[in-house]
Amino acid sequence: MGTVCFSRRCCLLFALAWAGRLAGGSGGADVDECAEATDDCHIDAICQNTPKSYKCICKPGYKGEGKQCEDIDECENDFYNGGCVHECINIPGNYRCTCYDGFMLAHDGHNCLDVDECLDNNGGCQQICVNTMGSYECQCKEGFFLSDNQHTCIHRSIEGMNCMNKDHGCAHICRETPKGGVACECRPGFELAKNQKDCKLTCNYGNGGCQHTCDDTDTGPVCGCHQKYALHSDGRTCIEKDEAAIESSEYNATSVADVDKRVKRRLLMETCAVNNGGCDRTCKDTATGVRCSCPVGFTLQPDGKTCKDIDECLVNNGGCDHFCRNTVGSFECSCQKGYKLLTDERTCQDIDECSFERTCDHTCINYPGSFECLCHKGYTLYGLTHCGDIDECSISNGSCDFGCLNTMGSYECVCPPGKKLHWNKKDCVEMVKCLPNAKPAPKAQLVCSKTGGIESCFLSCPSNTLFVPDSENSYTLSCGVPAQHGKAQPRRNTTLPSCSDSLAPPIKQKARFKIKDAKCHLRPRSKEKTKDSGKQAVSGGQFSCTDSCQVTFVNLKCDSSKKKRRGRKSPSKEVSHITAEFEVEMKSEEVSDTCNIDCVRKRMEQKLQTAIKTLRKSINKQQFYIQFSGTEYEVAQKPAKATEGHEACSTGQVLQDGKCVTCSTGTFYSGEHNQCVPCSPGTYQDTEGQLTCEPCPSNDGQGVAGARNVSECGGQCSPGHYSSDGFKPCTVCPLGTYQPEPGRTLCFPCGGGLVTKYEGAVSFQDCETKDQHCGGELGDYTGYIESPNYPGDYPANVECIWNINPPPKRRILIVVPEIFLPIEDECGDVLVMRKSASPTSITTYETCQTYERPIAFTSRSRKLWIQFKSNEGNSGKGFQVPYVTYDEDYQQLIEDIVRDGRLYASENHQEILKDKKLIKALFDVLAHPQNYFKYTAQESKEMFPRSFIKLLRSKVSRFLRPYK
Repeated sequence: MGTVCFSRRCCLLFALAWAGRLAGGSGGADVDECAEATDDCHIDAICQNTPKSYKCICKPGYKGEGKQCEDIDECENDFYNGGCVHECINIPGNYRCTCYDGFMLAHDGHNCLDVDECLDNNGGCQQICVNTMGSYECQCKEGFFLSDNQHTCIHRSIEGMNCMNKDHGCAHICRETPKGGVACECRPGFELAKNQKDCKLTCNYGNGGCQHTCDDTDTGPVCGCHQKYALHSDGRTCIEKDEAAIESSEYNATSVADVDKRVKRRLLMETCAVNNGGCDRTCKDTATGVRCSCPVGFTLQPDGKTCKDIDECLVNNGGCDHFCRNTVGSFECSCQKGYKLLTDERTCQDIDECSFERTCDHTCINYPGSFECLCHKGYTLYGLTHCGDIDECSISNGSCDFGCLNTMGSYECVCPPGKKLHWNKKDCVEMVKCLPNAKPAPKAQLVCSKTGGIESCFLSCPSNTLFVPDSENSYTLSCGVPAQHGKAQPRRNTTLPSCSDSLAPPIKQKARFKIKDAKCHLRPRSKEKTKDSGKQAVSGGQFSCTDSCQVTFVNLKCDSSKKKRRGRKSPSKEVSHITAEFEVEMKSEEVSDTCNIDCVRKRMEQKLQTAIKTLRKSINKQQFYIQFSGTEYEVAQKPAKATEGHEACSTGQVLQDGKCVTCSTGTFYSGEHNQCVPCSPGTYQDTEGQLTCEPCPSNDGQGVAGARNVSECGGQCSPGHYSSDGFKPCTVCPLGTYQPEPGRTLCFPCGGGLVTKYEGAVSFQDCETKDQHCGGELGDYTGYIESPNYPGDYPANVECIWNINPPPKRRILIVVPEIFLPIEDECGDVLVMRKSASPTSITTYETCQTYERPIAFTSRSRKLWIQFKSNEGNSGKGFQVPYVTYDEDYQQLIEDIVRDGRLYASENHQEILKDKKLIKALFDVLAHPQNYFKYTAQESKEMFPRSFIKLLRSKVSRFLRPYK
């Protein structure tokens, strides 16, 4: 059927009637104008077919003859405001009731009941919350007074006669006048009384305390009730009129005996009009008496009157991922720190702190429930999130003992003439280091011998050896430590270390040698040649430069190249060149009455020249070899043919899986065994491909096998300690100094007269100072203030002062997400916000305690002076407080939002004020309320819980579109 009907039952009746007429066959065929849509009924009317015609009936909620229908405005006075006790909103064909702020709609959809804001998070009050009809107010304990934000309490001053004194007499807000007096003001919705101190309630605040209607009079608000309700004896509450009371009042002249028995029985029964029928919550009058019921989240007890809260958290944790907190009539989920609650208000999701702006200075790594900041090379992390260090040398001289040279992302230490860099690359030690009860490190030995007309020489390198293969046919070899690292030779009267057995600066000599038909390959000598050279050394005469002089440093560079052709018949030959540098020191025992120091130097130079001549002959005859770790090596030789299928590896490399692999750090190449051998305990090797291991500075033979650097030798001084050589025994760093690294020869002073909390400090953070940059002039639309070193602990004895100077015609809103100040300091660390630096100016906010519950408040002054001071006592995490400046035209809206206790009513709302990403979006709306409409409904649902969206939407929409 195409007929439009009121209901299925109506349609069925029409269908049956139409079928009966067809079955009876009466009359001619009727045309159904409604089915064929040929009627001219109004769009808000229903077409009803009739025999031979049709009729139009306006839909419920509309009036008219059917062809013209208009909406019935149920909210007009003729309809008693639609039965709504507060506001009635007319909609096409219907209407709906709404309540003023501070009230909620009753189950009947018409009455409005008071909301007890104090039940949710104490109404956002710091100390005492007092519920009133349609609103609430915060109060303070003795010794405190309410700040301008109407939520926090400020400690009273016991001195002076100003607003800080409890005798100022103002009921609400105290203002100090320029002349030194005080003036009282009232909160919005109140009027100042004639005595200029008390505040008179008006209907503009909490509906004047009335449940239904409120009228302002000279004596204050007068409450009234809507139709079907009567005013309670308290003068504020409205209760439903009882039928029996209505009848008895209409016939008050009639005695009770004359009243109908049914009415008499009702008068003796309980009624909802008296004490709510004894019900805890909802009461309904029935023929058999009152019937109590409970709202969602409560269960009716066996007495039929009491409502008991249901603890939803007892069953499956309320469906919460992390924490479940039972509330009166409901429950709420919350998450562990580092997580946020999703819009389903059950699931917890990790907060990606790395997606926030300004989380880390350089690199941010997110972890479940946490995060970590990393710094680029050449920077150091401080305060958990910050990276510092522009010039390492500007901070404690780069930890260098003498000089510091800054480089990109790094630095290096240098030493003065006569000293050398310690193995730790930081300290400077004498060229000849005198260690108590320790043997000096063995030095190089150059020994030449002549047997049967054959000269041969060998060089022994027991320590400070470095082998560098420059190319396939070239290498550089150094043995020992050069004097002053190759710098200009000092004068002959240069003072040498007192413990040195050397008499004067060393003798330096450079020579160049040539080897024919041989390539520069440093390879082990055959065992036969080694035996022969041993016999020659025993039987033949020796020339040694070790009896009266000491070779301290030898540097060899061997390079092979092809000799140029001089004729067609002359084949090309391999020619290797060796460039050698020698340094020889003189000993004091050589000086005598007959030969002074100049005489000794000449003798040493002659001996060195003789040794070089012998060395030249031995090199020409390939009788020169070098000894490392008990193995003799030839400086140049004819290369051996590689085994078929295998590669011939260079010195310092071994064959593994058909490939040449360089010996790693912690090992040395043994030519005797052709393998990489771990360094023995007491030695180390920090360079790959070397032919020997270096002795550890401690010279005690202890440590681990295969040490890869000096730090693995063992016996180093631990951080916070030092010694003359960086090894035990060690001394603890005294007060006022610190040392973060092991194996150091000094401790760094904190500087500036600062001291450490204890001896043996290992970090600059142990000094009584940290990053103290804070304060300044602020004036952008949004920004923040934070304690020094946040989120690390702030330093002692610091004072920060900020001045927020917003652009013209803008006001300031502050949000304190959380603040951590040690309460055990007895208010030694204080954050205060007031109009100016003057102690008598208006104080907006002041605290010296830890609060993890957020709070928002406005500054009534156009500028704000903020001070943070810490004493020498305990420290804490401090604070990071965002602020926003907003157009002063929106003052009413902003205060309406931040003063509403529902903003802080639940932990979910509190987390919004702690979430950096959400607070940024919220500030976007607060700074420019019209931006609220740029967020789609889906975006809002994904960002905020439903309760928060509802709160914000109602306030913003009411402010921006009050007539819609």
